[in-house]
Amino acid sequence: MTEPKFIRPPLADALGAWQECLANRNLPAQCLWIFAENLCVEPSHITPGSYRVGYQTRFAAPAEDALEIAYHTFGDTDARMVFYRLGSSQQGSVCMLLCDPWFEDKDAGDGFEKHDGWGISFFPGPAGEIEEITDLQRWVRRVQGNRALRDFDFAMSLATIDEIKIHGRVLMPYERYAETLLNRLRRIHGNPE
Repeated sequence: MTEPKFIRPPLADALGAWQECLANRNLPAQCLWIFAENLCVEPSHITPGSYRVGYQTRFAAPAEDALEIAYHTFGDTDARMVFYRLGSSQQGSVCMLLCDPWFEDKDAGDGFEKHDGWGISFFPGPAGEIEEITDLQRWVRRVQGNRALRDFDFAMSLATIDEIKIHGRVLMPYERYAETLLNRLRRIHGNPE
């Protein structure tokens, strides 16, 4: 049996260290956790070819236990986990939990505070505000591809959270396809199960 690459702390301890990191930088320690579907990336009207990032929780709200599920799922991997702050809003710091080996080489020069024993990094981000999107049309028209990869693209999706809650694990692609097909057949034949 191989030893785990990291010894992850309980979520409460990791959150405590994260909030301390934010407070030490005079950033709001109260966190609003968002996931991939909550991001709203739009073309910038100021700088052609660039993008602005907002968020929404009105049209796809995370479940109360979504952060805990994401933390435990990411914690079972050997990839670095990142507590990532996008900016401030009325509710405090807008944050995401990310995970990928790509973050392993990110250090203080990139704005990351590493906790190597835990396999966790903190990215407190800039002190600026992030816009909350409340217009459904803006969220529907958000950019979902055809742009440069950004750190926040390594977030867990709410669809994955739902799979874990329903099936106890992340589904394989063929299982997602089969589930979609079965749901369509049930609707066609009038069986809502």
